[in-house]
Amino acid sequence: MCGILAVFGCIDNSQAKRSRIIELSRRLRHRGPDWSGLHCHGDCYLAHQRLAIVDPTSGDQPLYNEDKTVVVTVNGEIYNHKELRQKLKSHQFRTGSDCEVIAHLYEEYGEDFVDMLDGMFSFVILDTRDNSYIAARDAIGITPLYMGWGLDGSVWFASEMKALSDDCERFMTFLPGHIYSSKQGAMRRWYNPPWFSEQIPSTPYDPMVLRKAFEKAVLKRLMTDVPFGVLLSGGLDSSLVAAVASRFLAESEVACQWGSQLHTFCVGLKGSPDLKAAQEVADYLGTRHHEFHFTVQEGIDAIEEVIYHTETYDVTTIRASTPMFLMSRKIKSLGVKMVISGEGSDEIFGGYLYFHKAPNKEELHQETCRKIKALHLYDCLRANKSTSAWGLEARVPFLDKEFINIAMAIDPEWKMVNFDFVSGLILGESRSGFYVTHLMMIRNRIYRSTFCTGRRNNSVMV
Repeated sequence: MCGILAVFGCIDNSQAKRSRIIELSRRLRHRGPDWSGLHCHGDCYLAHQRLAIVDPTSGDQPLYNEDKTVVVTVNGEIYNHKELRQKLKSHQFRTGSDCEVIAHLYEEYGEDFVDMLDGMFSFVILDTRDNSYIAARDAIGITPLYMGWGLDGSVWFASEMKALSDDCERFMTFLPGHIYSSKQGAMRRWYNPPWFSEQIPSTPYDPMVLRKAFEKAVLKRLMTDVPFGVLLSGGLDSSLVAAVASRFLAESEVACQWGSQLHTFCVGLKGSPDLKAAQEVADYLGTRHHEFHFTVQEGIDAIEEVIYHTETYDVTTIRASTPMFLMSRKIKSLGVKMVISGEGSDEIFGGYLYFHKAPNKEELHQETCRKIKALHLYDCLRANKSTSAWGLEARVPFLDKEFINIAMAIDPEWKMVNFDFVSGLILGESRSGFYVTHLMMIRNRIYRSTFCTGRRNNSVMV
């Protein structure tokens, strides 16, 4: 993850104002400790704090089009940038950065190019030809973005509120799946999937379609030029991510650089069930597993810093962010800069315990829609800011745009809890306790028929 800050319409464009922008941008340096950049044009400023994941040598930002009339500062990853470059053969690229396509796409297609992007992103574009600008955020809100207004009428955008709080009279969360255009002076939604209307889907369930979409989502996220790993809690969701990543690692380009053995990471109090489950999955998959411990007091000591970085007082989010925050520091100390995580599956497939109370498929589907729409306020916020606090990037394949659209188009009857299956597991023998520990995560036919192809010592085979 990177940190971006953009300011438009400043009355003061003195050297002192430039210094102030640099000072505020430094508040985001934890997100991007590898390099800093700033572009000034009249009363406009675009600043960037870079975490170099793809093309570390030449991908510094801000990025430009050929004649530097279009300037862009980006936080995120564009997984389909190679395919997009093929559509932009008439354009000249200066870097190998996945984000450079944004400047050229804007030049080629105008403001309506955002839905062409496959990835997680927040970005701001300045068109110096008419001093117009746009800002956009990815479909689900995996990357954070905030918008503010200064007393002098200036408009601000930043990755975190701490860069806006002292200089804006008011600011707000930039909504996921939206774009702001200075030409229109308003924000509009660019992401409008069929399921977003909460109409009850009726697409027949095809396990191979869903499985292939998930595998593709994981494979995309192996796009990296730096060491990486997988966050493995031992639950079904992160175990599936680790299994697919481990299988494809040897076939991907990154294996040539970092080896074919996947690194996995887990954190917990000594003796916690997650640590045991994660170790069992790691042993089965043959990953190089790293287990980190923390004490209750260490967690309490970290809370103030966790609140500072996550920028929320939500109790559940802070509780979940604390171990992730502590683990991220350990992971970064090993030289790892990117991790893949399992956020989002519970919201998509109805994995939380209370979903078993859903009286019918209509209400279950409506609740999954509500949970996905709120992810940017909770799990996405936690996963992004807890890791970015230490210059670590988290990628989330369950929130892949294509995968979500396929999963949310399935008749929600398939997501209803199957109590006969749960009862059978409780009555059956379990050497490791893996199934019993995660009963409600293996609650419906979708997971069983898509990912569980058999058993080995009562563990999931993927």
